[in-house]
Amino acid sequence: MKKLALVLAFTVCASSLALAKDINVFAAASMKGTLDEIGSAYKAKTGNAIIATYAATGTLAKQIEAAAPADVFISADEQWMNELASKNLIKPDTRKDIAGNTLVIVEAKDAKLSVKLDDIAAALGDGKLALADISSVPAGKYAKSALDKLGQWSKVEKNVVMQDNVRGALALVAKGEAKLGIVYGSDVLVEPKVEIAAAFPDDSHAPIRYPAAVVAASQNDDAANFTAFLAGDEAQAILKKGGFTSLK
Repeated sequence: MKKLALVLAFTVCASSLALAKDINVFAAASMKGTLDEIGSAYKAKTGNAIIATYAATGTLAKQIEAAAPADVFISADEQWMNELASKNLIKPDTRKDIAGNTLVIVEAKDAKLSVKLDDIAAALGDGKLALADISSVPAGKYAKSALDKLGQWSKVEKNVVMQDNVRGALALVAKGEAKLGIVYGSDVLVEPKVEIAAAFPDDSHAPIRYPAAVVAASQNDDAANFTAFLAGDEAQAILKKGGFTSLK
């Protein structure tokens, strides 16, 4: 019995150690799919897994502020990462900009709408324009900025329907519940029911950057290694394949 108890105790201990190696990654919704593949590559290389939680960047940042058990935070903009940095909630020496992105208007596959950036309302008609929340979600804020810059916001505001995150906006177009949507270029690659109708020029909005950093409260020694891996050649190749742009 004593021998069995020792074996069981060792097994429980070993399992706990294994679980302790898992890296809890809070990542912007637009990273889903690509980050899953990066996580698989990291596990193949190190034996350590990531557990990814995807949501709107602002939602994740607020959860980290509320002491959610995150090891790594990947934001879809600089602002939310700066917000956590100002409260000493990330480890600044681990912060890295790992990718960029583009901003596009999407339509249903084969819709063949004629979308001109100087007259988006003409293509919309009475249809809906799906955006991520413009008050807190990076994709929504980039979209509002671009529409303002091009003089389109006042013309399409009545058509706008907002979602909790950018993948929600993408889904509305894919399901035919919105005529157009504004999402990231990378999002188009994960949804076969949509295609790009028009692309916003880079100077119509702030540069889209994805910073990653280890959360200050994390006690996972492998978290910094994973953040460094994100900036390495293998992860960068996966990001490029997923439609993200390189910052190198």
